[in-house]
Amino acid sequence: MARSVLTPQAQDFPRWYQDVVAKAELADNGPVRGTMVVRPYGYSIWERMQADMDARIKAAGARNAYFPLFIPQSYLTREAEHVQGFSPELAVVTHAGGKQLEEPVVVRPTSETVIGEYLAKWTQSYRDLPLLLNQWANVVRWELRPRVFLRTSEFLWQEGHTAHATEQDARAYAARIHEQVYAPFMREMLAMPVVLGRKTARERFAGAVNTLALESMMRDGKALQMGTSHELGQNFARAFDITYLSEQGRQELCWTTSWGTSTRMIGGLIMAHGDDAGLRVPPRLAPVQALVTVVKDGEGVQAAARQVLDDLVAAGVRAELDDRTDTPFGRRAVDAELKGIPVRVEVGPRDLAEGSVTVVRRIAGGKAPVALGAVVDTVVAALDEDHQALYDEALAHRDGRTHDVGTLDEAREAAATGWARMPWADLGPEGEARLAESGVTVRCLTMPDGTVPPADDTPGALAVVGRAY
Repeated sequence: MARSVLTPQAQDFPRWYQDVVAKAELADNGPVRGTMVVRPYGYSIWERMQADMDARIKAAGARNAYFPLFIPQSYLTREAEHVQGFSPELAVVTHAGGKQLEEPVVVRPTSETVIGEYLAKWTQSYRDLPLLLNQWANVVRWELRPRVFLRTSEFLWQEGHTAHATEQDARAYAARIHEQVYAPFMREMLAMPVVLGRKTARERFAGAVNTLALESMMRDGKALQMGTSHELGQNFARAFDITYLSEQGRQELCWTTSWGTSTRMIGGLIMAHGDDAGLRVPPRLAPVQALVTVVKDGEGVQAAARQVLDDLVAAGVRAELDDRTDTPFGRRAVDAELKGIPVRVEVGPRDLAEGSVTVVRRIAGGKAPVALGAVVDTVVAALDEDHQALYDEALAHRDGRTHDVGTLDEAREAAATGWARMPWADLGPEGEARLAESGVTVRCLTMPDGTVPPADDTPGALAVVGRAY
């Protein structure tokens, strides 16, 4: 049914994406170009992401704080490479309270500079380290080509910032966030396979000495960067005088990191799992895992539907009741498919007379009658199976569209429909620059066994090449 309300992916993937965002009631365009309004259903998905990610970040030792939205322009000028990287996207406030400001302030594009100021203030001794901070906030980067969730002028995210006594400790913590927080979250919660790697110098975060990335393939074969973790070396520590008194009584510069994920992950979720019927939400993430739907009124139907709901909730399933029988059943079924609700339990007088209901699975597809007494077990099993099935499908899609190549021409050809892999030693910065002329980039460097190369020039490192959002 829902296939008639969306543009097919194969016909126009960008239009399909916009259709899903609108018709699944995830978000709307804001009143200022490039901004977005996240609607309640879209925000409920973000809340589930946020809660799970927050728990993982805290388990890694970081604590939440909050820093101001406005940053003095002078802070940014103290870290030249950083401000140069963000200067085209900065939103600057020059007037406030009816007067021109003595110093313009920047609406934060990221918080390395303002947090660096306070890391310097709060770090006095080696006993204060490591200092591990995270904040959940909004940022502004003025986008020329906005697309809801993927690139908007304002978006929501978490950004972690840490200070360490040694380079080794900072490097290990950046890798810990990359490998033990972000990667398992994306695989286990979002059911999205990700390639872990390090960015080339060309693609590295402004001001970083190393950027660790997680790349996922969308259903159109393009890459989406799902999150990054940066080693900042001593660049920001030097600019903001982030020092500490060592055990030996010497003043030493700290080593810092920063790392973040954002509402861009919702865009990735749509494009990695969605189909021509709409969104498909992984069961572990889904705000509503099972929708108990009253097909039409009849004797005992409403009571039976409520009992099924209560039984599911008691079993730990996030379930809701749809008893809007004044709205046509077909319309409600289409709406549930568009929103990607993993399971529907349809309760109607005909099935109920036979002591059963109909269980409809969004991910595996199909529907089947289930005895009332077996509904809970059936739904719980379906949620487990379908979460793994969604991951397996995305992994098979990625692997099927990733090709090992040996030349630039082969890399370009592979990037038309997916990714290419080739030895970084053969490609190098010169080949990377030539690919970039065709809109093809090195997404990351990775080892054949999927581990992260410790350096750009690690022997045997592979370049993962593709087109990206």
